[in-house]
Amino acid sequence: MRSLTTALALGFAVYFAARAIWWIVQPTAPWLMVAAIALYLAATLTAVLAGASDSVRMPLVPALLALFTSIAVPILVSVSLAPPVRSAPFATWYIGATGLLAVVCIVRRRPLFGWATLTVLTISACFYMGVGRAFTLGLVGSITWVVVAQLLVIFWHRAVRDTERLADIQRAVSAWHATQLVRQRERRVRAQRALAIAGPVLTRTVAANGALTEHEKLEARISEGTLRDELRGPSLMSDAVRQAITDARLRGTRVTVFDEGGLDGLDESRLNEIRDELASVLADARSNRVIIRAGRDDVVAVTVVGRAAGGSHDDDAVDLWHEIRRVAE
Repeated sequence: MRSLTTALALGFAVYFAARAIWWIVQPTAPWLMVAAIALYLAATLTAVLAGASDSVRMPLVPALLALFTSIAVPILVSVSLAPPVRSAPFATWYIGATGLLAVVCIVRRRPLFGWATLTVLTISACFYMGVGRAFTLGLVGSITWVVVAQLLVIFWHRAVRDTERLADIQRAVSAWHATQLVRQRERRVRAQRALAIAGPVLTRTVAANGALTEHEKLEARISEGTLRDELRGPSLMSDAVRQAITDARLRGTRVTVFDEGGLDGLDESRLNEIRDELASVLADARSNRVIIRAGRDDVVAVTVVGRAAGGSHDDDAVDLWHEIRRVAE
C-alpha cells in the first residue's frame, strides 16, 4: 500500500512538472519558471521519500520545505509570465502541483503543514489570477483532494485503532480459551485421580454394606486425606510427596496440607526441587501432626511444621520446623 501511494505521488509530480515545461507562450523570465519546477520537484521528492522507511510521519525539515515551496512556486511562476498569460493551461500547473504537495503532507501525518500549504496556495492563486479564475482553473480540485485526503487519514487511523483493539480482544479470548482448556484438563486429571484413589474403597464399602475391617477403615481414612491433599495443595503434589504423606499417615501421623499460592511464579525445575525436598522432610518426620503450608511469602515457599502431643494439658509442642525457600541457596 505504501509503495502504491508513493508511486502515485511521484507520478503526479512528474506529470505536473511536464505540464509546466510544455509552455505554448514564451515566459518573460524562463529561468524563474525552471527554478519553480526544480524547487517543486525537489520539495515533492523530499516530502514523499524523506524518512519514509522509518516512520509514516514526515520529518520537520521536509514539511517546512513543502510550506516554503507553496509560497515560492506561485510567485516564481506568476512573475515569470505576463499577466494575460497567467490563466493559460500550462501556467496553472502550480495549482494542482501545490495541492498534491498539501496532500502528501496530510498523508504523511503533517496536517497543519498540509492545510497551511493549501491556504497559501489559495491566497496566491486568488491574488495573481482573481478569485473566479482561480476556482475555475483548478483550485476547487486541489481543495477537494486535501479534504478527501484528510478524511481518508482519519478513517484509516480509526480503522487501524479498531483493528488493533479487535486483535487485543482476540488475543485475550484466545488466552482465556487456552486457560479454560488447561483448567478443564486439570479438572479431568484430578477427577481421574480421585476416582483412582476413592473408587476401590467406595466399591468395597458398597459391596460390604459399610461393614469394613480395621485395615479397610484405615485405607478409607488415607484415601480421604489424599483427596483433601489433591484439593488443598495440588501444586505441592508429586508422586514422591504423595507416597511420603501416605507413609506418614500409615505411621499414625495426621498430615494437613494448605496451598495459599506460595509456589506461584516458580519455574518447573525449582518446583521439582521443592517437592523433592518436601518428600525428604516428610520421610524423616516422626511428629504426631504435620502441617504443610505454602504461604505467600517473598522468601519462603513452603513451611513444614511438626507437633508432638505432650504435657499435662495436652498442649502441642513443636518438634519439627523446616522452611523451603523460593530460591535455592
